[in-house]
Amino acid sequence: MDNPALINALMDGPKSGVRLAAEFGVSRAAVWKRIELLRERGLPIDTDAQRGYRLARPTPLLEKSAILAAMDAASRQQLQRLQVDFETDSTQLRAMAEPAPAQGIAVWLAEMQTAGQGRRGKHWCSPPLANIHCSVNRRFNLPVAAMSGFSLACAVMIVGSLQQQGITGLALKWPNDLWLQGRKCGGLLIQLRGEADGPCDVTLGFGINVHLSRQAGAGIDQDWAALAEHTQVPLDRNPLLAGLLSVLARGFERFESDGLPAFIDDWRALDALQGKAVQVEEGGRVRIGRACGIADDGALLFEDAEGCRRLHSGEVSVRVSHG
Repeated sequence: MDNPALINALMDGPKSGVRLAAEFGVSRAAVWKRIELLRERGLPIDTDAQRGYRLARPTPLLEKSAILAAMDAASRQQLQRLQVDFETDSTQLRAMAEPAPAQGIAVWLAEMQTAGQGRRGKHWCSPPLANIHCSVNRRFNLPVAAMSGFSLACAVMIVGSLQQQGITGLALKWPNDLWLQGRKCGGLLIQLRGEADGPCDVTLGFGINVHLSRQAGAGIDQDWAALAEHTQVPLDRNPLLAGLLSVLARGFERFESDGLPAFIDDWRALDALQGKAVQVEEGGRVRIGRACGIADDGALLFEDAEGCRRLHSGEVSVRVSHG
């Protein structure tokens, strides 16, 4: 009895410990221990004294065949590898340990991560059945300097795909956060490897809260949202991912030929910070000012008492100022 098998057994409704023990040929105590382990890892499982255990929010596990079946043929041909694990330390670490394919993309997915990575070394909350945790490798025939603004372009691609799939209320917070109804619902992490004059191997990691429960996300240190909270349409992460990977495969080709200018107008239309008072932390110094949009190279235009400055992502942290 492994974790995916037990979760699948609970998909179609409540089951008693006795029934589950018989189904898997184990003791009731073994079932109870496995249920408790999944609860500790953030999976909401309810207990009904009369009917047994049930998933608080049944939703399909990530499944390679389901993702492939939902992708369009041209994008599927771009997919050189699709690795789907129930548990891993970090999809980003797995992807970074492998070279990018000579052509197309290689993708790592996981139901849960024990060391999920966010920007600036933050941990990414990663319980099973809740989120999308994805990392993509791709080789670009470009020098490293030409990849400036790539994270902004990827954020536009991801939001565009989600909008195509019926998700509304999305916006982008510089440099690479996805917002839903004014709260963070996802983020991107870009890592580059290559010589200065190219080619450049890129690992794009992104996480999106889909069904994350308030209990599982209680430790997150900022206001957050999940897609399922703001849509009446049932969300299956498999077709969501199929759409995302298809859009990214096409978008990467567009970035390779046209760069950030092909995406910058869409970014500006989605800019959540435009004209807002913001707090900027850089090198241990905190300043209050106003966000004035982004420059053509993707830098944040920030204005305070000292004048207007261009901020590049690096280790800069930007928050809306409520003071």
